[in-house]
Amino acid sequence: MERTLVNGIGEHEGKEVVLMGWVAVRRDHGKIIFIDLRDRSGIAQCVFVAKNAELYAVAETLRPEWVIKLTGTVSKRPESMVNADLANGAWEVKAEAIEILNEAETPPIAIDTDGYDIGEEHRLKYRYLDLRRERLQANLRLRHEIIAHMRDYLNDRDFVEVETPIISKSTPEGARDYLVPSRMYPGKSYALPQSPQQYKQLLMTAGLERYYQFARCFRDEDTRGDRQPEFTQLDLEMSFVKQEDVMNLIESLYIDTVTALMPEKKIQQIPFPRLSYKEAMEKYQSDKPDIRTDKNDPNLLAFCWVIDFPFFEKTEEKGKEWTFTHNPFSAPKPEHHDELMAEKNIGGIIAAQYDLALNGYEIGGGGIRNHTPEALRKVFKIIGYNETQIEENFGHMLHALRSGTPPHGGIAMGIDRLLAILANEPNIREVIAFPKTGDARDLMMDAPSPLAKNQLDEVGLELKKK
Repeated sequence: MERTLVNGIGEHEGKEVVLMGWVAVRRDHGKIIFIDLRDRSGIAQCVFVAKNAELYAVAETLRPEWVIKLTGTVSKRPESMVNADLANGAWEVKAEAIEILNEAETPPIAIDTDGYDIGEEHRLKYRYLDLRRERLQANLRLRHEIIAHMRDYLNDRDFVEVETPIISKSTPEGARDYLVPSRMYPGKSYALPQSPQQYKQLLMTAGLERYYQFARCFRDEDTRGDRQPEFTQLDLEMSFVKQEDVMNLIESLYIDTVTALMPEKKIQQIPFPRLSYKEAMEKYQSDKPDIRTDKNDPNLLAFCWVIDFPFFEKTEEKGKEWTFTHNPFSAPKPEHHDELMAEKNIGGIIAAQYDLALNGYEIGGGGIRNHTPEALRKVFKIIGYNETQIEENFGHMLHALRSGTPPHGGIAMGIDRLLAILANEPNIREVIAFPKTGDARDLMMDAPSPLAKNQLDEVGLELKKK
């Protein structure tokens, strides 16, 4: 007999079913034992009676989180015993046979609560148990549904999903790289990508025209509630577009996603309002303003675009006067192109960049790119790189741009931050299956961990003694 999921037992009233799952709760009422059996679809009440002595004896041994296979007949519960809090609370299963598939030790953390009252270190150490709680199961399913919906939306609009490399070249893009020393090439190293920025632009050079992926990104920087050493972004790039084209696509995608999957949410304003960087800073003192009219409404979503960012800002880094505000691959707005090429009014050059904010969080950012090598080289020169450094770090990009690269632009949307807001969670760790702690540790796997001497020898590394 095939397995029946818990949420389907109502369709089998009066019939025998086979259930498989975990013992959530055992309640002993003398001559009758009730078991709440949990699977991925929900919880069902199962009943053992004393007159079946052998089966009843097995039921007496059951403990929370044991994995069992149970065969029984579905019956309607008495009207007074219906559990309105359960989707299938009007039925129960009269147990006729049971098989213990695996026993379990007493869980070190409670998993029948929402978990907010449990210390994060305990929750993350036993994350495989923590994830059994209903709240986190719902969060992971929401994550799946949103990503699947976005995929379908983009696929229907002629986008192609392409995976880009995870080990690549270390290039200065604003944050510190995670390095991967090479065994085959001693003294050299790969780096994990801070984003697929260069690869997605190279896909435009390749003529793909419309690309996306749900990309893993890695940045070795201090963590906080809305940041992790590794995170997921919807990465997207389009050829032959202007700023409005990218912004309109993303706005339409997010409206469609929220409307389809979370109808209880209310988008405060459509179209999304647009603020210049100058306006946002003057009015809200933030470039990711929270413009909600009612900050006590957890279902209110106040999206807004922030545009017209300064391309460059002063830096105190030794030997450099200017740095980029977003990334070095952006193009200036068309009316500022001549100033970039002449290296004039550098602080006044406005970039063709745009950020999307939601309820006070930056959930995405992008820009139209420099698609000519001369303009990109000029950016690197302004931020203090000499010709040798430009060629060593970005020569591949400059060569590509000389091979007939079309005008293009794109965006990177933070999936973790979006999900945390939609799920009304306090931080992104609640919507990631296996997150790191706030100080970048994996307590479950005990990482980072020391390397054995032979591992260091293989890649030609020696650790300095403190």
